[in-house]
Amino acid sequence: MSTLGFETHNHTRCIRDAVGAAEAVCQSRGLRFTALRRRVLELIWQSHRPAGAYDLLDRLKEERLGAAPPTVYRALDFLLAHGLIHRLESLNAFVGCPHPQAPHDSQFLICTSCHRVAELSDTNIARRIQTKATGAGFQPQRQTLEVSGTCDACAGAP
Repeated sequence: MSTLGFETHNHTRCIRDAVGAAEAVCQSRGLRFTALRRRVLELIWQSHRPAGAYDLLDRLKEERLGAAPPTVYRALDFLLAHGLIHRLESLNAFVGCPHPQAPHDSQFLICTSCHRVAELSDTNIARRIQTKATGAGFQPQRQTLEVSGTCDACAGAP
């Protein structure tokens, strides 16, 4: 049994929940959740694998004439700025945020075999990093920890 959330589940419901949360966040903050922003978020949530900007652009071009890098980057910038997605620096790619209602520190488990990603958001880990950083005379502003490895499903695969 996988404890990382990599198991098969209903992606339609997953996408619907993510869009619903994004709508609520935008409404509560007086932000415009445009059709393009919605679609980019849906594309990011289609799997638990990170999506690169140009992958998203390629998928958008199949649906929309005139989709161009600046339109995708503007949508990604909006989604990032409002905590609706996360950027994985090591992969230069994006994943959806399962709890965008409040800012939080995140830890990501990235399977190097199947490329799925799980977000932990463990406050104990974040607190320990904060304590160590402060003790070293450093004041962290944001924490994003990326851990590469192999998920249980891939580790047991032949």
